[in-house]
Amino acid sequence: MKWLFSLSIGIYRSSGLSVITYNSFQASYPSSIQSIYCGVTKSLFGTYRHQSISPSSSTVTVFCRNFRVGMPDKKPFQRLPLDACPVNYSIRLQPNLKSFTFDGLEDIQLKVKKSLTSITLNCCDIDVKEASYQADGSADKIKGEISYTKEDEIVKFSFPSEIQPGNGTLSVSFDGELNDKMKGFYRSKYTSPDGEERIGAVTQFEATDARRAFPCWDEPAVKATFDVTLVVPNDRVALSNMPVKSESPLGGDTKWKVMTYERTPVMPTYLLAFVVGEYDFVEARDADGVLIRVYTPVGKKEQGQFALDVAVKTLPFYNKYFKIAYPLPKMDLIAIADFAAGAMENWGLVTYRETALLIDPTTSSAKTCQWVALVVGHELAHQWFGNLVTMEWWTHLWLNEGFASWIEYLCVDHCFPEFDIWTQFVNQDLGRALELDALHNSHPIEVAVGHPDEVDEIFDAISYSKGASVIRMLHDYIGDEDFRKGMNQYLTKFQYSNAFTEDLWDALGKASGKPVKDIMSTWTQQMGFPVIKVEEKQEGNSRILTLTQEKFCADGQLPEGCTSKWLTPISICSSSSPGSPVKRILMEDKTTTVTLENVKPGDWVKLNGGTVGVYRVQYTPATLEAMIPAVRDRTISPRDRLGPQSDLFALARAGMVSSVDAFKVSSAFVNENNYTVWVDLSMNLGGQGMLLQYTDAEQAYKTFCLNLFKNVYQTIGWEAKEGESPLNAMLRDLVLSKMGRCGDSDVVAEANRRFEAHVSGTTLLSANLRSPVYITVLSNGNEETYNKMLQLYDAADMQEEKVRISRSLGCIKSPEIKKKVLKFAMSEKVRSQDTVFVIAGITGSVEGREIAWQFLQDNWAALHDRYKGGFLLSRLVKTTTENFVTEERAKDIEKFFEEHSAPAAERTIQQSCENIRLNAKWIQRDSVKVSEFLKNSK
Repeated sequence: MKWLFSLSIGIYRSSGLSVITYNSFQASYPSSIQSIYCGVTKSLFGTYRHQSISPSSSTVTVFCRNFRVGMPDKKPFQRLPLDACPVNYSIRLQPNLKSFTFDGLEDIQLKVKKSLTSITLNCCDIDVKEASYQADGSADKIKGEISYTKEDEIVKFSFPSEIQPGNGTLSVSFDGELNDKMKGFYRSKYTSPDGEERIGAVTQFEATDARRAFPCWDEPAVKATFDVTLVVPNDRVALSNMPVKSESPLGGDTKWKVMTYERTPVMPTYLLAFVVGEYDFVEARDADGVLIRVYTPVGKKEQGQFALDVAVKTLPFYNKYFKIAYPLPKMDLIAIADFAAGAMENWGLVTYRETALLIDPTTSSAKTCQWVALVVGHELAHQWFGNLVTMEWWTHLWLNEGFASWIEYLCVDHCFPEFDIWTQFVNQDLGRALELDALHNSHPIEVAVGHPDEVDEIFDAISYSKGASVIRMLHDYIGDEDFRKGMNQYLTKFQYSNAFTEDLWDALGKASGKPVKDIMSTWTQQMGFPVIKVEEKQEGNSRILTLTQEKFCADGQLPEGCTSKWLTPISICSSSSPGSPVKRILMEDKTTTVTLENVKPGDWVKLNGGTVGVYRVQYTPATLEAMIPAVRDRTISPRDRLGPQSDLFALARAGMVSSVDAFKVSSAFVNENNYTVWVDLSMNLGGQGMLLQYTDAEQAYKTFCLNLFKNVYQTIGWEAKEGESPLNAMLRDLVLSKMGRCGDSDVVAEANRRFEAHVSGTTLLSANLRSPVYITVLSNGNEETYNKMLQLYDAADMQEEKVRISRSLGCIKSPEIKKKVLKFAMSEKVRSQDTVFVIAGITGSVEGREIAWQFLQDNWAALHDRYKGGFLLSRLVKTTTENFVTEERAKDIEKFFEEHSAPAAERTIQQSCENIRLNAKWIQRDSVKVSEFLKNSK
């Protein structure tokens, strides 16, 4: 099949250009190179660059900015013309917090490059009242005729006479709605200290929602400066990216004030922000003199102190790491009541969910403190990587998010070494990435993006977690010194402008002298990752390893004609050197042989030291067996204990090894004491346990888990030890939750006792015990338990506590009460951003899954209207569909979404159905053997 690309092309050098290719395409074309017919098999909305176009070559990469593409199931898309480009926006907005509307005026200084009769901008849900253009030096204003193309989210201003090249000002007056969709310029509901419900106005512009606040060139490559003016009620706090320049009454009206802000640096529209509401703050200056403030709800400024302490350490850390000073005079972090994402890196004004910023010293858990530290580290990294240097187009989103998701761990490790955060990375990011990327319905890290509808689909574990994982692997391969040098060169060269993924590879390659671009292109431009299969033989005191790589697929079945191959950094450790590699290689071929000297017969060897590589490893039974004693006695590092069992469970799910063997190996962890190793093992066992709910071995599975966790439970106990690490607190949470869910009688009895004391006010639960106690009493409770939990929810003043309770409610066993949980999730008591997670909470059982899926279908219109065009819709679809186990249910889900379109969740639906079919295969292939093993297990 062929599609037509009508192009006007040439050899260009400009940051405003994109490339319409995915790697490259085969083309035939006339010598004029004015039109190209391309036979392609993938979406061609990429932004790749090539040094030249060769008319004699059959493989070309074409520079182009304006194009329309006809693709199956893809909307035609055209980036805005740049015949006129913005230089500066002067924006004045007046939000009405009672009518939920806002009035706006903007003067956009333009550079007009050629004669034109119209100017096209992005615009969505904005009513433009008037538009005019005035050339610099001219007294005449030309009034424009206004027309919209709603589907493409653009407004066009057509003028009666030609606008000539040069500079001028486009003036636009408009009004819009403070919507309740948590995107654009929207309203947020909060409660004042006296209990009154109030409304604030906040922004969330990434990826393409600045156009909901003011007409603009809403593309990351079209940067400009911004002068912001906000007209707000006199008793409200009003913030923007830059410090306040002036404050004055509105024409003698004491109810309103006019706030103007300093001019921003050159930046894209998606980083602009404003917030209007009531806030307290705490402040400090970092070591470099930057003023940092954390804004909190009124009366709760002490809850901002932890995040402030983190930020004061973090900004100087990045300053030193990048060797580039933070370029703005202030940094504000603010807690927003209604917020869809975890946080957003607006330059100088970072917005957060309350649960990602606020810490109460008495009621916040160690896990929440760690989460806040990571999120603050992530968003402040973006101030350089994303804000100072910005991706050219959304195709390169992964680089922004993957890099920030990696360096947040580097930062937290620096600030809080007691978290052992890099071990947690292996579980939280690498593990999640490998699980999703093994699916046939995954996507490359660098996925071509066209229409804005497609952007939300790639805010997922591939862009974030796999992106972070390949950067971690690259950092390990080239070393920290060269990595820092390359980062500085990259950020310095492209500061205040835009860059492509390849620009970073060039900088890191030059700094390290290693083939970074060749290596990383195999990881970012093709889907999936390899499994390295290991064969070994002993020759004297040498161990000969034969390594073979092939694409790892969750079902164990390679796609027909698959020739995927990765340039893979491999590290190998052994019994004699468990903490550092005895050998490092770059595996370039499908098969390679490695000789390890001074390895005695009986010594173990392990690939992927530190579990840094983005690949699975399949050992022979003998090789794996030799490693088990080092796991059992913990002479091998936690990361290296975690990796092999994680790989084994994944291989078992794919049918490549026995699931029974995976359970047998898990028994070797009976004396495990590391929090993160237990988290990963618990997740892997939980995945098997979910499937066993559809067999008669569910209770045998629970008994197996209770026996496995018994030693660590007896060691960790209920009471915190003097001076214990936060990891021990998190381990206690994990162990008690697991024992409670599995019905251990002692744990259930003690949880009930402590819960009753907590409810009565006799002895309040410590922060770190609340989650496991809530989960345990609900998992084994009744309607009375549920009602008491709701009372706690209503009384909770901290959003962290409300989230903790609401996400636990679905653990209740009664189907009728589960239905009440769903009604509660949709009620005014639950914030819209939390509803999805409350619904997900009931899906831990067979009955709960059925109830949630039916609920989704019955309430699809309301849920879709609430979350359409956002990542929360994908999360909702994923959690309510992916854990079924029959082909019939997969077909039901496919049919439903054929009739109920959800473009933002399209890939998620495919992934869910693939997971269901994987579950069905496991039930058919392994459930009987695993059930027999568990029933006979002692």
